[in-house]
Amino acid sequence: MDYMTFDAAAWLESATIDPAVLALRPDYRALLITAEGLLPGPSDELSERLLADAESAARERFGDGPVEEHPHLAAWREAFRAFGAKPQRTRPSAEALLRRVPAGLPRVDRLTDIYNAISVGHVIPLGGEDLDHYVGAARLVRAEGDETFETTAGGEPVVEHPAPGEVVWRDDTGATCRRWNWRQCTRTRLTHDTTRAMFVLDALGPMDDTALKAAGDQLMEALMASSPGVTIASRVLGAE
Repeated sequence: MDYMTFDAAAWLESATIDPAVLALRPDYRALLITAEGLLPGPSDELSERLLADAESAARERFGDGPVEEHPHLAAWREAFRAFGAKPQRTRPSAEALLRRVPAGLPRVDRLTDIYNAISVGHVIPLGGEDLDHYVGAARLVRAEGDETFETTAGGEPVVEHPAPGEVVWRDDTGATCRRWNWRQCTRTRLTHDTTRAMFVLDALGPMDDTALKAAGDQLMEALMASSPGVTIASRVLGAE
């Protein structure tokens, strides 16, 4: 994606959700946030504080109880089952993170740590994509099955294909996130070189619009605190 010609508002307007996805979950909404002028790098004091606060909040909220019984996570398990995924094996991303809280959340890099902290703190699936490696518009679709998905196995790069009917985010090149929010591809993942990104916050019925906005607002505040001068734009898709 050409940095010099990138128009955040126009790019966000080009993003779509296929009606076949909304037929599965008419209550689905995606808050897309673009950020330009990010300062990438390793985990730092700010990202550590956000993660520590999220861990404390999660321990207070869930204790030793089963995180999957949280209404929003239970809804996401239902959504996964609706397109044939088994949530016991491929968990919604927020559930997978919350299950790691007792042992400590991963410390990856400052941008990933920030969005993971928001995901855990607000119990919402949340992912980030590097816009410099994104090609064309973002689309949430039910896969044909021939889309490429670049990942790793045993430390080596491999190309997988989603199952037909699987819900995936994709661009012009291939699938960027499989099983709605389960796993992101290696091609568009955030790195220490990422300066422009798109973040996806996934909401179902138990998370109302006010709560979705609160999660997005905290993410934007954290990005502005970590990257002074960042330029941010956003758009909500779905349930229109």
